[in-house]
Amino acid sequence: MNAAVPVAIQSHAPPRARAIVIGSGFGGLAAAVRLGARGYRVQILERLDAAGGRAYVHHQDGFTFDAGPTIVTAPFVFEELWSLCGRRLADDVTLKPLDPFYRVRFHDGSWIDWSGNEAQMRAEIGRIAPADLAGYERFMRLSERIYQVAFEELGHVPFSHWTDMARRGPALLRLRAHQSLYSRVAAHVRDPRLRFCLSFHPLFVGGNPFTTSALYGLIVHLERKGGVHYAMGGTGRLVQGLLGLIARQGGTVRYGADVRRITLHGRTATGVELANGERLESDVVVSNADSAWTHGQLLPARARRRWSDRRLARMRYSMSLFVWYFGTRRQYPEVGHHTILVGPRYRALITDIFQRHVLAEDFSLYLHRPSASDPAVAPPGCDAFYVLSPVPNLQSGIDWSERAEPYRRQIAACLSEQLLPNLEQNVVTSRIMTPQDFKDRLLSYQGAAFGMEPILTQSAWFRPHNQCEDIERLYLVGAGTHPGAGLPGVVSSARVLDAVVPHGNSIV
Repeated sequence: MNAAVPVAIQSHAPPRARAIVIGSGFGGLAAAVRLGARGYRVQILERLDAAGGRAYVHHQDGFTFDAGPTIVTAPFVFEELWSLCGRRLADDVTLKPLDPFYRVRFHDGSWIDWSGNEAQMRAEIGRIAPADLAGYERFMRLSERIYQVAFEELGHVPFSHWTDMARRGPALLRLRAHQSLYSRVAAHVRDPRLRFCLSFHPLFVGGNPFTTSALYGLIVHLERKGGVHYAMGGTGRLVQGLLGLIARQGGTVRYGADVRRITLHGRTATGVELANGERLESDVVVSNADSAWTHGQLLPARARRRWSDRRLARMRYSMSLFVWYFGTRRQYPEVGHHTILVGPRYRALITDIFQRHVLAEDFSLYLHRPSASDPAVAPPGCDAFYVLSPVPNLQSGIDWSERAEPYRRQIAACLSEQLLPNLEQNVVTSRIMTPQDFKDRLLSYQGAAFGMEPILTQSAWFRPHNQCEDIERLYLVGAGTHPGAGLPGVVSSARVLDAVVPHGNSIV
C-alpha cells in the first residue's frame, strides 16, 4: 500500500521546514509529534503496510495480537506527547493498571506475585524469602537512586560529546555503573528466586543481567513509580493515538515506502531515495530504523568515519526472540494477564543465549494473556495469547525455517503441562515470529530484537548518537540509539531531539 494521509495547507500559511522520519515505530512516531510541535511539516516513511514497527498489530481470525511491546511502564512519557498537542492521553487511549504486574512461577512450583504495592510486596517477600526482606528493601532504595540519576537526569541528555559522559562519570561511579545488575542484586539478597525477580528486567530491553550495567536496576523502581499498564484494545491503540496527533499537526504517513538510501550534499542530509528510485527532499532526516542498518545500509561507507562496516560488525548485539501468537477456542480464567515461567537454569541459559549462541533444550517464557483484561481482543468464549522465549540472534547460524515448528511444539508442551491443559487441541489460530523475521521484516542487524546490547561500553556516548556524528541534519531515534530499548527508552530518544534539532522556523 502506498497511501498517505493528506492534510491541506492554507496558501497564506508561512513556509514550514520539512522533516522526513524513516520508520513508524514508537521512536519515529514520538519524533514526528515533537518535530510537528517545533514547526516542521513531517512525512513518515514506513516500508510495511501499517504503522508500529515492532509494535505492529496482527488481526487474524477475529483475534488481535500485539506483535511486540505489551506493557506501558511510564505513562508520563506519552502524556507529554499528548500535551504538546493540547490534548490528554486519556482522550484517545485507556490505560488499565495491572495488579499484580505479573506472576513469576519458578521451576520448583513456587511463585510470587509482583506488584507496586509496598505492603503486598513485603508480605510476598516474607512468604518466600523472609531472611531477604531487609535486603530487598535496601535494593529498592538503591533502585530509586539509580532511577533519579540514570532516567530522570540522563535519559534525555544527548551525549553528543565525550565530555557529556565525562561530566557524569563521578555520579555513575557512585552508582557502581561498571558492575553488573545481577552482582548488585546478589549483594543485597540471597534467595535465587528473589535474585531472578530483581535482575531479569534487562531482558526486556535486550540485555544480559549478568553483564548489563547496574544502571538498569532503575526498571524495578520505574515499575513501582509509574505502574504497569495495559492499553485497552492493545498497544496498537497507542500507535493509532499517535497517528491521530500527527495528522492534527498536518503530518502525513506513507506506507510501502522502502528507503534505499539517505541522500547527501557533502556531509549534510538532504532527503531520501526510495527503492523505486523516487527522491524526496527534506530539511532534516530522522531515522527510526535500526541504527546499524541506518549507518551500514542507508549511508555510503565514504561518509562514515565512526560507524564503519568493520566497527558495526564487531559491536555486541542483543539476543533475539521467538514469539508464538495463538488463540484458543476456550478460556483459561486461572491464568493472569502476565506470567513469567522460569526454567530450571538462569545463568547457564543466559550464557547459552548471549555467549554460546546455542538454542537450549530448556527455556524461560513470558506469557501474555491480554484477554484476561480485555475480552475484545478475542472472539466470545476464546482467549488470545502471546508467548515469548529469548533466543540467540542470527550469529548462532540457526536455520529457523527448520527449527521454528519443533521449537514451537516444545513451548506448547511446556505450557500445556504447567498452565494451559490440552493446549494444542484448543488452538484455533496461530502465527510465529523468529529471529529471521526480525532481520527480514524489521531490518534488524543479525536479527537482534533490541539492537546493540546495552552493556556499559555500548551505552550513552558509546552508543550511536541521536545527532549523527558524521552527517549534519541526520538524527537517530529508537532502540538502537540513546537511551535504548523499551517503550520509555525509545519515546525518550525522541525527547532528546528537542536539544539537538533546530526549531523548524529557524531553517526555512
